[in-house]
Amino acid sequence: MSDERVQQYAKLMKRASDKIAKLEVELDALKSKNKSEPIAIIGMSCRFPGGVDSPEAFWQLLNDGVDAITEVPLERWNINNYYDPDPDAPGKICTRDSGFLSDIDGFDAPFFGISPREAHSLDPQQRLLLEVSWEAIERANIVPDKLLNSLTGVFIGIGGSDYLNQLATSEIPQAYWGTGNAPSAATGRLSYILGLTGPNLAVETACSSSLVSVHLACQSLRQQECNLALAGGVNLLLSPELSIIFSQAQMLSPDGRCKTFDASANGYVRGEGCGIIVLKRLSDALGNGDNILAVIRGTAVNQDGPSSGLTVPNGPSQVAVIRQALSNGEVDPADVSYIEAHGTGTSLGDPIEVGAIGKVFGKTHSQENPLIVGTVKTNIGHLEVAAGIAGLMKVVLQ
Repeated sequence: MSDERVQQYAKLMKRASDKIAKLEVELDALKSKNKSEPIAIIGMSCRFPGGVDSPEAFWQLLNDGVDAITEVPLERWNINNYYDPDPDAPGKICTRDSGFLSDIDGFDAPFFGISPREAHSLDPQQRLLLEVSWEAIERANIVPDKLLNSLTGVFIGIGGSDYLNQLATSEIPQAYWGTGNAPSAATGRLSYILGLTGPNLAVETACSSSLVSVHLACQSLRQQECNLALAGGVNLLLSPELSIIFSQAQMLSPDGRCKTFDASANGYVRGEGCGIIVLKRLSDALGNGDNILAVIRGTAVNQDGPSSGLTVPNGPSQVAVIRQALSNGEVDPADVSYIEAHGTGTSLGDPIEVGAIGKVFGKTHSQENPLIVGTVKTNIGHLEVAAGIAGLMKVVLQ
């Protein structure tokens, strides 16, 4: 091969090498962008205590400072048979109150293609999840039928087996009990009815379930596993057993109120509800002209690890997860003006949480640049697996 030919090949190889290097840089930049791309909330819907059946009604309740906690309705259980002010009384509940939805019986089964026989076996949590998810999609200006075969993910915090326990004590087991009550079937049914082909996860991490669901949805969107996501949580109180257990564990407030960050805090009050948000990558939402309600810039999840007890919060772990979320979202702590806290109203957990918040944000805030901290639990109670989504929706509405 002549020297001239060798030089030509060398030039071509150099050009190819430079092109590959440029493409690798562009690919790395794209991967980095995907990992940190903000996620847009483009729709949401809810059912919360106090007659809340929409985000607008939720905001009105918050704006009016409504206390939505009431005595246990007779159609749930007869509180007179279970109430005892003595928290050590066996088989009893130390409070008469909780946060309840006004109507959980109504369900349009034919609308969702469900037979009356199957509907009877359907946990009301599944029914509520279907209705609220459908509404959230419509509020995102999306025609639900258009989602057929779309890469849409479902990430839902759900737990509890009150309804199945009721069925098991009153009826002979039926064919639909399994799919009607399994958490995985609750989320799977949503994908089935809407024809969604993205990831589908039922999440149960106790009080953090619905926010872990949001975190997983954001991760899935950034990793291109889905192009749209439904995230949130659902929780209903259908029987007294869990309230008895929590009362025996001295977790519940005897006067039935979450007195968050207050010297009189003495436990939490249970609540029920459902909240669903519709998520999309911000670039896609902007390109589509969607109505963007809020933007999620960073999320993070961790675990307490070794601490003084299984249910005792770990301050250093809380500090770590807050800092990780700020880092993931490239947010300066000084730019944060409001924190929607967990704030259950316990004498143990609240000080630990406030201490963690102070550790992260204390040096960047002052009387001139205050950090406001609040929690929706003082209005509607602790929604347990659905607690986080209620707090997130409150922040979106502000």
